[in-house]
Amino acid sequence: MPEPDAKRVNTLLCFDYGTKNIGVAVGQTVTGSARALTQLKARDGIPNWDEIGQLLNEWQPDVVLVGLPLNMDGSDSELCPRARKFANRIHGRFGVQIEMVDERLSSFEAKGEHLASGGSRHYKSDPVDAIAARIILQDWLAANT
Repeated sequence: MPEPDAKRVNTLLCFDYGTKNIGVAVGQTVTGSARALTQLKARDGIPNWDEIGQLLNEWQPDVVLVGLPLNMDGSDSELCPRARKFANRIHGRFGVQIEMVDERLSSFEAKGEHLASGGSRHYKSDPVDAIAARIILQDWLAANT
C-alpha cells in the first residue's frame, strides 16, 4: 500500500490489534493531537465488523493506522500476519487507506501510563489497548507532521 502524504491527511483512526481486544484512537494532523477512543472486543482476533464500520463512518478518517507488533529486533512476531490480515480486511471491506505502524513497546508504555494515573493492574477491564492505540498514533504524528 502506498505511503500516505501527511500534508493531505487530516483525520486518522488507529487500531491496536489483539486477539481479545482491539484498542482504538483518533487523531488530527492539524492539531497534532491524539486521544484514546474505545476498546473493542475480539473473538480470536475477529472483531465485530459493524463496530469497525460505525467508527469509520463516524470519524471519516483519511488514513487508518494499524499497529504492527514487531519483535524488539525488528523481525515479525507471531501476531504480525494476523495484524496485517486485519488491516487488509479493513481496506477490503471499507476501502480506506491503511498504513501499518511499528508498535513496539506501546502496550508496555500504555500499562505504565495507566498505572501512573491511578489505574489498576487488572488490565482486562481497563482501556489499556485504547491507550496503546493513542501512543501508536502519537508516534506516527511525531514522525510525519
